[in-house]
Amino acid sequence: MRLDYSGPLPEPIGFLLLPSFSMMAFFSAVEPLRIANRISGRPLFDWTLISEDGGPVTASNGMTLLADQSIEGVHHLPSLAVCSGFDPERHLSRALMRWLHRLDAAGCALGGLDTGCFLLAAAGLLEGERVTLHWESLPAFRERFPAIATSDELFELGGRRFSCAGGAAAMDMALEAIARRHGQRLAIDVSEQLIHERMRTRHDQQRMTLARRLGTHNARLVEAVDLMERHLETPLPLAEVARRSGVSLRHLQRLFEQELGRSPRDWYLELRLDRARHLLEETDLDILAVGLACGFASSSSFARAFRQRFGASPRQVRRG
Repeated sequence: MRLDYSGPLPEPIGFLLLPSFSMMAFFSAVEPLRIANRISGRPLFDWTLISEDGGPVTASNGMTLLADQSIEGVHHLPSLAVCSGFDPERHLSRALMRWLHRLDAAGCALGGLDTGCFLLAAAGLLEGERVTLHWESLPAFRERFPAIATSDELFELGGRRFSCAGGAAAMDMALEAIARRHGQRLAIDVSEQLIHERMRTRHDQQRMTLARRLGTHNARLVEAVDLMERHLETPLPLAEVARRSGVSLRHLQRLFEQELGRSPRDWYLELRLDRARHLLEETDLDILAVGLACGFASSSSFARAFRQRFGASPRQVRRG
């Protein structure tokens, strides 16, 4: 889904399916293209499903799709979307890396759906680019690839790279591509066929507002939780969280217990441990580095708190 396309119709788009790919993100990207073809009465888009060996690929939901071609059978594409799920770098073989670099050299626009950018970054194909991923995967990506610019937008469409947050965001990116290629009216018609409430722009939020997620409109509490979420690697003292939120420490404790059912200390610790679990599952950072990235001063304190929350050690979770 390159930013521009001037070749003959239908426009070819490749989807590289990796084991455990997100079926939701894949269908959200393809269905708008299919509906655009139907509404327009002519083939505007043509998509090809690709796997490394040409065999079927099983998604994270257990459903299996048949691939049209292997990577060795594809030598040129205007656009290729890498569709992946958990632990995408595990599937980056030497053959796949060589193939991606050949496509890039031939002018192919490369993109990632959901966690696909992990694989592109590991292949060295995202230098100087800005990408987005699912909000849950962004912290792990930033830890793993700190030199690559990221955003929390729904999608990013650049000259040679594109990315989206996965899920329904793939639909919004596809609708944007349809609008740019074939007009806003067609994109709106496709959106209505999908019962999509509105066409979201790339600047729409991936997540609900913090107030909605917390189920509260107390501005002081929302500010306190926001501060905690933004300071996981170097946790703020609770007294400082209270000060920046404009309340006393005792009042902050009352707010957390009344509105969220737990102490601010426990809430903050759970945020840090949840982040640690995501880093263990989605990156190859060593366990000590994960602990440090989540505000723990030693591996022993990290392991103790982690086991108490999840009933397993960091090493056990890393092994899967």
